[in-house]
Amino acid sequence: MRSVDLTPLFRYSVGFDRLDQLFDTAFRNSAQDNAYPPYNIVKTGDDSYKITLAVAGFGEDDLEIVAKENVLTVQGRGAETDDAVYLHRGIGRRAFEHRFQLADYVKVTGASLVNGLLDIQLVREVPEAKKPQQIKIGASKPRAIDSKVEAA
Repeated sequence: MRSVDLTPLFRYSVGFDRLDQLFDTAFRNSAQDNAYPPYNIVKTGDDSYKITLAVAGFGEDDLEIVAKENVLTVQGRGAETDDAVYLHRGIGRRAFEHRFQLADYVKVTGASLVNGLLDIQLVREVPEAKKPQQIKIGASKPRAIDSKVEAA
């Protein structure tokens, strides 16, 4: 696996040092099997999002959703212990774990499980103190500079 050196970018930016960690996480997770269960990420508004996971066969007690330090973790505890003899087994019910890196100020507002689809609602709430502020340029009176020339 190749590593990406983002050091030259940091010379021209301030506060993007977490970008390196984000790239490392993305490349590390792409090597893992993140295909099960399938999921969608949808932007539902200017500052709202929805993650939908197809978790057929899982009940509410089999799923755990935890948001901690800008990481959303969704775990499913599956039970593959079945004594049946399958001629074809296309419905998987194995354990899984998905981790989603959340941007700053993104919070989970709710989750629902309907018809085998787990929907997780997210919203980005930037505090007023962190929002861009328009700075007005006020008219200021020029100050007189006292210049006393001493005669020599």
